[in-house]
Amino acid sequence: MEAKELLIQLNSEKADAFFEKMYGADGIAENKERYVHVIKGFEEHFKGSDMSLFSSAGRTEISGNHTDHNHGKVLAGSINLDCVAAAAANGTEKIHIISETYRQEFTIDINKLDPSEKKAGTIDLTKGMLKGFLEMGYKIGGFDAFITSNVISAAGVSSSAAYEMLICTMINTFFNAGSVDVVTYAHVGKYAENVYWDKASGLLDQMACAVGGMITIDFKEPLKPVVEKIDYEFGSRDHSLIIVQTGKGHADLSAEYSSIPGDMKKVAAVFGKEVCADITEEEVLDNIEKVRKEAGDRPLLRALHFFEENKRVEEEVAALKADRFDVFLQKITESGNSSWKWLQNCYVPGETEQGITAALSLTELFIQKKGCGACRVHGGGFAGVIMAMLPNEVVDEYIAYIEKAMGEGSAYRMSIRPYGAVCVDGFIS
Repeated sequence: MEAKELLIQLNSEKADAFFEKMYGADGIAENKERYVHVIKGFEEHFKGSDMSLFSSAGRTEISGNHTDHNHGKVLAGSINLDCVAAAAANGTEKIHIISETYRQEFTIDINKLDPSEKKAGTIDLTKGMLKGFLEMGYKIGGFDAFITSNVISAAGVSSSAAYEMLICTMINTFFNAGSVDVVTYAHVGKYAENVYWDKASGLLDQMACAVGGMITIDFKEPLKPVVEKIDYEFGSRDHSLIIVQTGKGHADLSAEYSSIPGDMKKVAAVFGKEVCADITEEEVLDNIEKVRKEAGDRPLLRALHFFEENKRVEEEVAALKADRFDVFLQKITESGNSSWKWLQNCYVPGETEQGITAALSLTELFIQKKGCGACRVHGGGFAGVIMAMLPNEVVDEYIAYIEKAMGEGSAYRMSIRPYGAVCVDGFIS
């Protein structure tokens, strides 16, 4: 679509309705400006007038902490923070990307997709996604893209996965006639992180960014995960979801993250299996001496977290369907306690900087005083962010309270949006 036509469409009532669903009524004007900005940025840098608009959401993990990589269950949702882009196929074998937010500009030859020796950064990640599409039998080609993002980096809301799913949507739109499903998107992103970053990622982040809305996912069959949308609006219970950035990022913690699936798999290996989804909690408890001897105590605790967290996801979904919000909040609290004590991903052993546990402790004191709400570590853990769910009447007070400790601008109100990774054109034209 030509730039002038896109700009006209952005000012339509249809676009207003779409933007309200995506960003809330208060976010329509601000986010329209972002789309106008990428249109103009594309025109300026690539000298083209035909383009398409794309959006890919960040995600919030509501429950199911570190279960996906052992083929467990999660409850997650796409959020109102996203990557936005204007892009177009260019008829060449070169991909040109300008990422304004991260001040990156690079070109990739689609015939040269080997990773760098370092195996890190956006270029390697993008090469990995291109290679992933080829490995799965899909087409790729050259395109130009101007991208901006307000997904908080290194904060557990999956800025990397949001970028990955954005690129997947472009490749699907430009070269595969929309034939690629979002499950394949997720596997492409996982492939890129596993092979081109040497990061033992699961599928949670990519699925939650790509699908849209609040979803529960069962990864028992990882090639065909069972995804169910949960029709529940947190706003109807007059509660807000708040993400708190606790300080240190988690970019240098790959070893800590990789240790979690590795530990769980050690327990599965005691029974001749690969992942914890292939064994039962009863088997572990009935053979506890053998498990402790052959796998170790930390792997045992992390495996027990896996089994109990799967149960909690089921109980939370049932509570939401029955409109038992009190039970849902209780299970969120239990999930947080299990992550802290059993999974052990709230701080790095030996480190005196413990932003996650400090923020959780302060939030627990606040919740205890107010008699309402829930909190837990959010995302990978060890550093990064926590999540709190609180009644709207105390949210402003909580934000002032927690930002006094964690820093001004460290708390973010989130909402769940109904669309994940999409080409925007069809929603506004």
